[in-house]
Amino acid sequence: MRNLSSAFKVGLLLIVAIVGSVFLYRVVVQRGSGAGGYRVYALFRDASGLVPRSRVTMAGIPVGRIDTIRLQDGMARVEMVISREVELYDDATVSRKASSLLGEFLMVLAPGTAGTRRIGDGERVRVLQEGATTDDILQNVNAITRRVRDVTDRVGDVFGNDEGRRQMAEALRNLTETTQEINRLVHANSEAVTHTIRNVDHLTTEADPRVQRLLANLERASQRVDTIVADNQPNINDTIRNVQETMRNANAASRDLRESLGHVNSVTAGIDRGEGTVGRLVRDDHLVNEVEGVAEGLNDLVAPIGRLQLILGLRTEYNFVINGLKSYLEFRLQPREDRHMLFQIIDDPRGIVDRRSVIRTSTNPADPAMWRETTESTQRGVRFTLQFARRLGPATFRFGIMESVGGIGVDLNALRDRVEVRTDLFDFSTSQLPRLRVMGAYAMLQHVYVLAGVDDVLNPQRADVFLGAQLRFRDDDLRTLLLFAGGLLGTVAR
Repeated sequence: MRNLSSAFKVGLLLIVAIVGSVFLYRVVVQRGSGAGGYRVYALFRDASGLVPRSRVTMAGIPVGRIDTIRLQDGMARVEMVISREVELYDDATVSRKASSLLGEFLMVLAPGTAGTRRIGDGERVRVLQEGATTDDILQNVNAITRRVRDVTDRVGDVFGNDEGRRQMAEALRNLTETTQEINRLVHANSEAVTHTIRNVDHLTTEADPRVQRLLANLERASQRVDTIVADNQPNINDTIRNVQETMRNANAASRDLRESLGHVNSVTAGIDRGEGTVGRLVRDDHLVNEVEGVAEGLNDLVAPIGRLQLILGLRTEYNFVINGLKSYLEFRLQPREDRHMLFQIIDDPRGIVDRRSVIRTSTNPADPAMWRETTESTQRGVRFTLQFARRLGPATFRFGIMESVGGIGVDLNALRDRVEVRTDLFDFSTSQLPRLRVMGAYAMLQHVYVLAGVDDVLNPQRADVFLGAQLRFRDDDLRTLLLFAGGLLGTVAR
């Protein structure tokens, strides 16, 4: 009886094993044959690492498996069985992704855009993303290695000789000189800022009633400015178009400047190689000695000119009524402290006014026997100023040409020339009162001025209020800037 029970148990276990094996076989066969899913395929140039029954995933989740891989028209046709719960659309993508460092790959699907045409059973997934192969990576690494070797060779050619080390030392020396000059300017401006703060503190503590009156006047002036701006509102569109045209001109000028810099680089390279007259002058020691001799002979002739001071000024004003910028380029030649000659180039948004008068006569008894007709036209252009000035104490008197017409002016200086009040009277036209401009300027820093004023005060219909700033440099400052620019240009040319 005991032997029979053991035999029964063994037979029962054998039957269960056979049934389980048959069940597992049917499940594997059904899944491998595509039961419960639909088939799609894709064509790859390279199917290395893909084997039948490899996983097909979407967002990292298995959604199917590779069924077969075979050759079709010189490409690898990879057929996949996808779960029917997963929907693929016409722009679906399939890619080959490495699953380990041993060269094993799996397929990765992206479903595409919902709402487009669905891919049916047996259709092709057309959008492929084939990753780089190991051979491609090795070729890229080899190309990068060659480029790195070329760069290191060029760096060695530049800095591995005496000339390269000399150029590097000269560049460091120029940088040191530049930082020292910047340090000097910072110290000088620090003292000026401290002095300005003391002046502001004095004004705020000692002149409070006057400040209150000034604020009240400023409020009334701002109300007048608002009224003037409201009256000239229709001109805003014209101003915007002028600004756009100015920006286009500035872009064209920047392109011309880049071309000019390219020509300058070409010329400096030729000079460094000793080409042309200037190149021979730089490279030929004998010629340099001859030029030095001639220069020493001329030194005695031009020595008196050394006392001549050159003052360069750059000024920009914003006019509130016409809503435009007025720019000045100013040169002041000063042989002595009490006299100078002023030359300006002005870009005025008002333009140049051309006035013409015609006297007409008539024999008609109903008309006057003689009358005068005056016409005015305005054109965009550049004006210039050329005046001679003489200083007597705190006042400087000027006369000559003011903005392309005759004019005179008076300047008053105070606080060691840190405060300046300028008055200009010019454009003595027969059809209107002369143009009177009053402006005040204050030196906040050593070379920086802020200014404000009123233009054309005597003609209310043309009156304007402006604010601006000015940079002013003397000979010493210009020499410093030129030395710095020359050092940079020499370094670039080498």
